[in-house]
Amino acid sequence: MHTHRFLITGGQKLQGQVRVSGSKNAALPIIAASLLSEEPVILKNVPDIADIYTMQHILHFLGVETEFANNTLKVHAKAVANLEIEHELVSKLRASILLLAPMLVRNKEVRLAFPGGCIIGKRPVEAHLSALEALGAEIVEDHEILHLICKDLKGADLTMTEASVTATENAVMAAVLAKGKTTIRFAAAEPHVQDLCNFLNAIGAKIKGVGTHTLEITGVKKLKGGEYRITSDYLEAGTLVLASAITRGEVDVLDIVPHHLDIFWQKLREVGVVFELGKDMVRVQPSKHLKAIRLQTAIYPSFPTDLQAPFSTLLTQAKGISFIFETLFEGRLQYLYELEKMGVRPKILNAYQAEIEGPVCLQGASVNSCDLRAGAAIMLAGLAAEGQTEISDIYYIDRGYEKLDEKLNSLGAKIERIK
Repeated sequence: MHTHRFLITGGQKLQGQVRVSGSKNAALPIIAASLLSEEPVILKNVPDIADIYTMQHILHFLGVETEFANNTLKVHAKAVANLEIEHELVSKLRASILLLAPMLVRNKEVRLAFPGGCIIGKRPVEAHLSALEALGAEIVEDHEILHLICKDLKGADLTMTEASVTATENAVMAAVLAKGKTTIRFAAAEPHVQDLCNFLNAIGAKIKGVGTHTLEITGVKKLKGGEYRITSDYLEAGTLVLASAITRGEVDVLDIVPHHLDIFWQKLREVGVVFELGKDMVRVQPSKHLKAIRLQTAIYPSFPTDLQAPFSTLLTQAKGISFIFETLFEGRLQYLYELEKMGVRPKILNAYQAEIEGPVCLQGASVNSCDLRAGAAIMLAGLAAEGQTEISDIYYIDRGYEKLDEKLNSLGAKIERIK
């Protein structure tokens, strides 16, 4: 997997229709939440990506039955083994932290090595631990692993220490089966958090306030099984829209939830991209003049950090100086060093802020995908560049996007996967 590279011949205008896959960031917590029920759960529209197979591998290690084919994942957690999930299993997958709550609920104990995943700055676990502690978990001091025990989880009134997506998801999973009522303030409200709540409600949980920053949860005794369709991936939708815009193409992006991207559409209009929104699709049209803007990430419903790198790549084609302010992760601007090899002259002000002056005539080069979203950004640059771009470490891209190269090729891109 690690040895694969992409070879992109730039300069093709994208045209046609493309469908968005299910959301990786919704599928992973929902798979973890399937462990809360002893009955079979069937998940539809699950993206066929590396992260899902890694999660499936961890579930098999815990003795959970799973079956994955044609974007449908069946999970049956009759029993969940009380085993320590070792570093080798969790090092590839940051989302393995989502097993904290379900394992604690099922076994009254969880032992989990510190998770890995993308290298985008420090992602501390304090927010997870303080939320679970508020619900009655006890943290066993251990510098090697995360070790929590609890006799009974009890409802609580808690405020998240930060609006962390995965910490909110762990808090919700613990609270749905805790005794009594829980109020979670300053909860993350991203579409994938909403999807987890909708899934849990579908199998018998009682969660109110879905989509807001305050969740009210009444604990239930048990959850049932059921069937659920994972929401479409708004981050993939945004990436495909940007691919069309940067190549001055004309593309219909289908199977989207438009309001998941409200601020993204605002920013696209500000830049000068021409598009039309439908009920569950967007038509992107060729744009003549793009202008520089200020782009600042923040928690949902503001601009998503995961679309900052791809959007900033589009800004290399805008006239003037664009200002980028990444407020969430200090490693997120690394991709600018790769864009530099392609002719961009970014002014990196500090770990969080940069300026890009455009328009830049991008040139093909040998570049590296330093994380999942940076990889997507580099691909977009390759599509718009003159000549050939070779991208290494595409493992990161495969972790989060289902067949992105094939989807772009179906629109007229020239991307070759080489060993």
